[in-house]
Amino acid sequence: MRTRVLVVPLVLACVSCAPPAAVPAAPPPPAAVTPQAVVSPPPPQTVVEDPNLWLEDVTGDRSLAWVRERNKSSQGELEAWRGFGALRDRILHILESKEKMPYVTKRGHLYYNFWEDDEHRRGLIRRTTLAEYKKPKPAWESVLDLDALNAAEHESWVWKGQHCLYPKYERCLIELSRGGGDSMVVREFDTVKKQFVAGGYVLPEGKSSIAWKDLDTVYVAADFGPGTLTTSGYPRVVKEWKRGTQVADAKTLFEGQTSDVAVGASRSWDHGKTYDFVQREVTTYTSETFVLGGDGKLTKLEIPADASPDVWNGQLLVTLRTDWTIGDKTWPKGAMLAMGLEDFRAGKRDFTMLFEPTPTTSLVGESGLRSSLVMNVLHNVHNRLFVWTLVNKKWTQKPLPGVGANDLNTRSVWAVDADGSTDDYWLDTTGFVEPSTLALGTLGTPAAPIKKSPAFFDATGLVVEQHFATSKDGTKVPYFQISRDHLALDGSHPTLLYGYGGFEISLTPGYDPIAGAAWEERGGVYVLANIRGGAEYGPAWHQAALQHHRQNAYDDFIAVSEDLIARKVTSTPHLGIEGGSNGGLLMGVMLTERPDLFGAVVCQAPLLDMKRYHKLLAGASWMEEYGDPDKPDDWAALAKFSPYQNLHPGAKYPRTLFTSSTRDDRVHPGHARKMVARMLEQGDDVLYYENIEGGHGGAADLQQAAYVSAIEYSFLAKQLGLP
Repeated sequence: MRTRVLVVPLVLACVSCAPPAAVPAAPPPPAAVTPQAVVSPPPPQTVVEDPNLWLEDVTGDRSLAWVRERNKSSQGELEAWRGFGALRDRILHILESKEKMPYVTKRGHLYYNFWEDDEHRRGLIRRTTLAEYKKPKPAWESVLDLDALNAAEHESWVWKGQHCLYPKYERCLIELSRGGGDSMVVREFDTVKKQFVAGGYVLPEGKSSIAWKDLDTVYVAADFGPGTLTTSGYPRVVKEWKRGTQVADAKTLFEGQTSDVAVGASRSWDHGKTYDFVQREVTTYTSETFVLGGDGKLTKLEIPADASPDVWNGQLLVTLRTDWTIGDKTWPKGAMLAMGLEDFRAGKRDFTMLFEPTPTTSLVGESGLRSSLVMNVLHNVHNRLFVWTLVNKKWTQKPLPGVGANDLNTRSVWAVDADGSTDDYWLDTTGFVEPSTLALGTLGTPAAPIKKSPAFFDATGLVVEQHFATSKDGTKVPYFQISRDHLALDGSHPTLLYGYGGFEISLTPGYDPIAGAAWEERGGVYVLANIRGGAEYGPAWHQAALQHHRQNAYDDFIAVSEDLIARKVTSTPHLGIEGGSNGGLLMGVMLTERPDLFGAVVCQAPLLDMKRYHKLLAGASWMEEYGDPDKPDDWAALAKFSPYQNLHPGAKYPRTLFTSSTRDDRVHPGHARKMVARMLEQGDDVLYYENIEGGHGGAADLQQAAYVSAIEYSFLAKQLGLP
């Protein structure tokens, strides 16, 4: 339910697929305007603890001059590396391929797709019919061309998303970002006339959220002036805004606290009914959800603050992060419970447990169809799908027909009709060496494949294995290995280990054509670590690495690294690691804690200065994950691993490439800049590349994405000895 986590998206993972989710009780609002942090000079006689603070001035002349100097040095070296140009072109060819999977979202009787290729590098909204979509070469109708829009408006718009009005979908609220940051403008669009609505709903640039109530009413959370933002830089006030009026005059529905993360409101359409919700996001993992009545009154759902609510077919679904005791019954953390929403609001608590967690299983999510819920479950990071059906107030369960459970592929299911009007569903199947297959099904019969992504790299002779390493405290940590069959265990293989370990993000098998073409096809070993901090084994797996327990995630990653060396898959000179965002923090900790273990590090869009992270951009919203540096006990824990504070002159660090984006308004580029500056001051050999556009994902278009990937893989190949 919360999307403002630190995630660097995998390019081409899904061009425009609908998220497999039930109708949310209160989708997380993006948020309001937060200016880039600019550090003022210290007052006289103030001791300057950090001489690199000036690098936090994101767009200052001095800072950008430093960035350009570092970029020039890094680009000069890596562009000269053999095969750089060919690799960049190969990656760009994959990203721009007209053969890749065109995922669609049904709106009315038409199917919409967001598309990028060599002719539409900023993207094209297009649509077609189901009959056309099933054809190998569908005929598409263009709806909105972002490249043409940029040319006409002399802008650098990057697509951020849209919210379209049910049930006709003739109006959409389009979200556009300058350069790819989280801050965006909102403009109303007419899908019939295929043009922006003159005098329609418009929001200026900011981290606002907006959602339809009806054609002439929207819910909006934004920067309404002084005091209307939280310390995290998101809206703390949500209003109901009528068409033709000024947003400043909109009716206030709810005000959160300045210390909250954000607030927002939405309307859900489900089985012919509408539900209006207001959500107060108190921290990253705690919230309050209110039902908004027709009389304007708010009724709070009395569930645990860290539970996630959904509504399907009049049922309240509650997913637990901690145990919940009701009377003499205790429901376990990780469980999903269900009961009638109106019965719950009347005071009853007759829940049915639809998902019961075990030490090896976790709930990924659920998708609501007309008659049933499809539950996505992980068992030792193996994907399984189950159908729960409610008849005469009794629930029954069975496996989704035609779907196996014993391979290492990932399967996602989501409803074709988001309002629960049919039992039609999409089934997407993918694996490390298996391109995605999209099937269309109806409950009761197996889904039939209608689309398959082409193979973008040669997987001949590649095998996928799952192994378990033993962490420092004895915990078994799973990881996936993609390598040549009958791999000679002599410690010689260039190996790339990827990790994340935070914010309840599970890493599961999936087709990554860039890693396949740039690394696996060329003989490199690729490894994905399922360390604590993720949700592979449910809330407990995440909570085991929260705040003062953060070191567990780092010990897990070290254990996987040492296991690869002990198994003689690789050795320190040939072992490289990569991670972004929260995974960038992981890379920084590995760099400073175990510099002896790795031959190369790629650290993307990272958090590194954990003493100041909560003062930079959206950092304050992540204190429930990491802790509050202003509290002595929390800082004592953070200080032990904060990479920026744990750099030491004279230490021998593996060569590291740091990457960032000037337009990243989620994780401040000052983290990476300051880390590089300090390492250079110490005489360490380090490279830095900062893309001027791109936002938190690091690239604003396909050309930039291809270039950044080529820079990173060229660096890894050079350092680790990949042919």
